[in-house]
Amino acid sequence: MEERPNNIFTIYDEILHRRDKETLLNQRSKSIWMTGLSGSGKTTLAKIVERKLHDMNYLTQLLDGDNVRDGLNKDLNFTGDGRYENIRRIAEVNWLFINCGVITINCFVSPTEDIRSLARKIIGEEDFIECFIDTPLEICESRDVKGLYKKARSGEIKNFTGIDAPFEQPTNPAITIKTANLSVDEAANELLNFVLPLIKID
Repeated sequence: MEERPNNIFTIYDEILHRRDKETLLNQRSKSIWMTGLSGSGKTTLAKIVERKLHDMNYLTQLLDGDNVRDGLNKDLNFTGDGRYENIRRIAEVNWLFINCGVITINCFVSPTEDIRSLARKIIGEEDFIECFIDTPLEICESRDVKGLYKKARSGEIKNFTGIDAPFEQPTNPAITIKTANLSVDEAANELLNFVLPLIKID
């Protein structure tokens, strides 16, 4: 495990290091951070990529709003402060997984540069792979699998990203996947092919 600056604990020099676990798993642990509007396809693509990586003998953990807000972050709301704390906790979990050698796939709207910068700082620049799932609002809204956009339009949901809360597009993502003209499999393969060289141990 990699020690953080100014950490008051001394256990890090007494336990197995990240490189030991990466060697055991034969992979480089990274955080694949997928950002984009609700309905952009983040979780759909993540599930396909995770399955493909699993079939290639990579160990992964997929995190998204459903499995995080159901437990770890169930006490948080969707205000600005709630979203910020949500991402802070998720980033800390990523850091722990990465230091266990596990590739972590994240599916979170994470709508502002400030929030994404927080995650990047906690996880570490060298391990943070920002993936912008670039899907136009009208396509996301036409899917509306959970009926969230409809509720946001009617005023039942406040502070909904893309409707009455802003989404700031990443200024310099590692990769941008434009899903409007791609099939789900094409988009997933584009992401997979980008990630593979970053997680392989030569």
